[in-house]
Amino acid sequence: MYYDKNNPESVEKYSSAVSLSDMEIFIFPEIMYALVLANIVSPSIWNWKKDPWFDSMGKLNEYRKLQRAKQYIMDQFVFNLDLDTWGMTTKPVELKRFERFIDPEVLKNSNALFGYEGDKYYFDIDIRRHFGLDNYTSDVIPYWKTETIEAMEAFKHREGYECGAGECVSFSTLYAAALFVLAEIPLERIHLFATPLHSQNFIDIRDGIVTNNRRLVTKNMWFNGTELSAKARRALENEKVTMVVNNRGYIHTMYDEATLDPESYAAVTEKLKGYLTTEITFEVMASFLRENSKLQGCFQLSINRNGKVWYIGAETVYGYEHSSKSRVGTDSHKALLSEIDIDEFFPHPFEHRIDMDELEQFLSKTKVKHHDIQSITELKSRLSHCCLDGEEVIGKLMDFCSIDPLLPDPREKTFIEVQPIELNASMSREEMIEYLKTIRHLNPAVDLAFMALRDMNEAPWLPFLKAAFERNPVVATALEGRSIDEIYSILQGFENESIYPESRFAQPDEVWNYRRGEGLERAIAFASSVKRIFPETALSFAFEAMNVAVTCGENVYTFQRTKEVILPTTEDFAPFI
Repeated sequence: MYYDKNNPESVEKYSSAVSLSDMEIFIFPEIMYALVLANIVSPSIWNWKKDPWFDSMGKLNEYRKLQRAKQYIMDQFVFNLDLDTWGMTTKPVELKRFERFIDPEVLKNSNALFGYEGDKYYFDIDIRRHFGLDNYTSDVIPYWKTETIEAMEAFKHREGYECGAGECVSFSTLYAAALFVLAEIPLERIHLFATPLHSQNFIDIRDGIVTNNRRLVTKNMWFNGTELSAKARRALENEKVTMVVNNRGYIHTMYDEATLDPESYAAVTEKLKGYLTTEITFEVMASFLRENSKLQGCFQLSINRNGKVWYIGAETVYGYEHSSKSRVGTDSHKALLSEIDIDEFFPHPFEHRIDMDELEQFLSKTKVKHHDIQSITELKSRLSHCCLDGEEVIGKLMDFCSIDPLLPDPREKTFIEVQPIELNASMSREEMIEYLKTIRHLNPAVDLAFMALRDMNEAPWLPFLKAAFERNPVVATALEGRSIDEIYSILQGFENESIYPESRFAQPDEVWNYRRGEGLERAIAFASSVKRIFPETALSFAFEAMNVAVTCGENVYTFQRTKEVILPTTEDFAPFI
């Protein structure tokens, strides 16, 4: 086993697998795949399979299965990046916490929460304002949590939400699990990519698919020039990739050691780069102009009506796309022009504008590739115009058609061999759990998965309690100013049920946010908030039958338990009470 209760660094790492904040996953890369595994063996995702929506999955091809899983996620979850959900901490506190694991200066220059402001796009928009942090001091940072499936689903209990919710890393790990369990995409074809500000997956089917929060982005969508594709492209266009993670291991830009073997890493990066590169067809050229709207005024299109050719500015045609299903450059190109009233057209061509019909004819006969100097030179000659700088336009077009991702360099890493995770979709949930138990001593991500699962019959209590007492600030913040009796009364009034089934347990912030918790969960939430608000108060825990009693000074507060589980010991509680 990798866990050592006498090693503070080990306890810190395992406690991070419980609290699952974005910054913790950044520091401890094994945690990301640990959560994927926890989601894979979660009863929730296996219950999804019973939904009538998935009845015909066996008849669908791989791509249609993937799309069906995507639509289910779209219907069940919304994106959430609310700063108040999980509470706040400060840079000094977290830098002190992580200084044993990583150089603080390296961290400041690599992670958005500690000072990194990204490249180009993110720097221009001011990262703290973008995330709503401008209302706080520059040292305040949020506990953005990567939610488990259960925590994502439980948002339906939170005021203002009608369904589940989650942030980007939550959707990334959710998709990895859902596409394996529901769509039966093999684990070796699902790869997680994290940048300092975002997390996406690359799915190796067809030409490749990238996940972006709730959505899936095909290669054609990646290059369609719409606002949705622009949002999906931002991270890989503007940021360094911090880490790549899959069932064989990880490679992290800041760590000298990697567990993802070079051969596998080379294979996935080659396929990703293929996805991020396209030939310059007329459809791609039209998409480029869709994204670069300032250039549209240098182009025109035409249509033959009643035996006469009529001309129209490209910017006018693109404007009509907003109210139409048709698009410039696609099979519906002519249909879009037909939808436009004739009074928008002119009987003569515009002077000093490039004719997109002539451009289409050229691109239909000439293969233009970003590395082919001759074809690029020919295209540039057709784009050089009095209102266009051909060199500048070609440069932007090349950037649009080929993204060279800033990936960790394997030549700088030492490969450490770990046991690959070889689950397959033919296994039952129970078989998967048993398999993971047999290899947990051979792969640290697998051992951490039982911690991320919060299965307290399979994971140690000490890291769980460390996360509960040292983090979870949202509870104490909400209860500040209340007496101990009032805190007890409020928590005792919550629903006596856990958001987690079986022998799994919620953290105090989950109890607070969803207004429910099993007796031991509420008792820990009670004790942790009392200790924050009244730090001098002596606390102790006692278990009798199905009750847990928390003694605060001379008063005893009792909560009724509902779960049979291996209970924490006095030694587990000692460092925190």
